[in-house]
Amino acid sequence: MIKPTEPEPSRPVRSWIRAAPGTHIWLLIIAVTSIVVVIVPDHLEHILLHRNSSNIHELARHPIRALLSSAFWIENPASLALYVLLFEVFHANVERWLGTLRWLLIVATGHITATLLSQRVVLMAIRDNRAPRSMVHVVDIGVSYGLATAVGVLTYRLPSPWRWFYLAGSVAFFGLPLATGGTFTDLGHAIALAVGLLAWPLTRHPHPRRHDEHVSRET
Repeated sequence: MIKPTEPEPSRPVRSWIRAAPGTHIWLLIIAVTSIVVVIVPDHLEHILLHRNSSNIHELARHPIRALLSSAFWIENPASLALYVLLFEVFHANVERWLGTLRWLLIVATGHITATLLSQRVVLMAIRDNRAPRSMVHVVDIGVSYGLATAVGVLTYRLPSPWRWFYLAGSVAFFGLPLATGGTFTDLGHAIALAVGLLAWPLTRHPHPRRHDEHVSRET
């Protein structure tokens, strides 16, 4: 009789990373792009950030590339440590809970929806002369929309009554800036949070933990 595979108690970091591979691959790519931003000359940094932005100009010319590449850059590399922490708290927990495919589907939907809708609002504001034409080329990169989506869907992981305190805090954190005259980015965050909350049907049958999937079998 072969014993079921158990977690590796002597290697908790390795076990944690292996349980959320998508999160940590994403973090690794962001770390690489952040290093690139630090070491390149200022004029090249400006070009890189604009070329990988999901602003109106890039979405009109290269929509797929803009939506994809904008999720792998952060404008301020000094905030990398903060993003590592946030990824571990939110993305890693959602991925371990729902599995990589469902986590990726939910987060990608939030990122794409928030980007397209918020940039649509910017375009309408430009056409109505409520925003300058230069907003067509605004730098719109980063991982915050995906994070906001993960924050939203993680609500359903928590038991009551903590779920409701968490939900109230999340809505306040992302909603208050928007309600007090926020930017298009604040609008994107609120949309992404809503996408995460609307993903409830995908949380009904959570992905089983890796060590629970193994069963004993005859040798």
